[in-house]
Amino acid sequence: MTAPHHPAIRRILAGGFTLVELLVVIAIISILSALLLPALSKAKSRARGVICENNLRQLNLCWHLYATDNNDLLVPNNSVATISTGTNPPPGAMTRGVSWCPGFNARTEGEPTNIISGMLYTYNTSVAIYHCPADLSQLEAPDGQLLPDLRWRSYNMSQSVNGYPEFDPVLSFYIPAYKKFTGIRRPSPSELFVFIDENEGTMLDAQFGNPPAGSPYYWPGIWWDMPANRHNRGANLSFADGHVEAWRWRVPKVFVYWSQWVTDDEMPDYLRVQHAMKAVE
Repeated sequence: MTAPHHPAIRRILAGGFTLVELLVVIAIISILSALLLPALSKAKSRARGVICENNLRQLNLCWHLYATDNNDLLVPNNSVATISTGTNPPPGAMTRGVSWCPGFNARTEGEPTNIISGMLYTYNTSVAIYHCPADLSQLEAPDGQLLPDLRWRSYNMSQSVNGYPEFDPVLSFYIPAYKKFTGIRRPSPSELFVFIDENEGTMLDAQFGNPPAGSPYYWPGIWWDMPANRHNRGANLSFADGHVEAWRWRVPKVFVYWSQWVTDDEMPDYLRVQHAMKAVE
């Protein structure tokens, strides 16, 4: 039998496969997929985390540039939505004057108007740096119906950096905030966070609020606003000295209701966030 007439060669020349060969190829592809997909998923998740961290660095740089241009004064942080203990979104806001971002309901902002009118936008005109790529929360219609587009904003600024209570002599005592960069002492600039990747469940206004230690508003464990959970059960935070950290939580941060009580097992996470904010002295 000459070589071209060998069955295997004839099959190759004809471009065909046996059923057994086809099943073997499918099995190999399945095995490779099972091995590679988790690695690809982790790589994609890590890439999103890196982009998120870079977004926060860019926002933090804008925050520093504003203070440099305004005699050390920190950018106003005046957007605060009223909240309730129910599950419905807050009905209104206490926004007063200008702010780094004047919006008070990120869920229904169909256009990035509030970002563009914010006081940091002139330092970096990329709307994209306000949104975490891992944040897949969708915009909502006024009646709460989900829309196909993603929200514009994923980050909030800590109440501790020139937050809204500065306008109120009573609240400014119970919810203190630093007004100038050089005034940041306890915690130090390397320990005081400025921007935080906020949980999509509590994302409304532009200020991240939390009962400060030493305040009569402090209950032993209640979230006014909740950190995000989308980065491998963690969130990214930028700090006043300019660096960014990825924090992983002991307990997943799952929003259930407004002013949510902190469980005993997540208390270390709660205190970690609280200690990175200004306490009542």
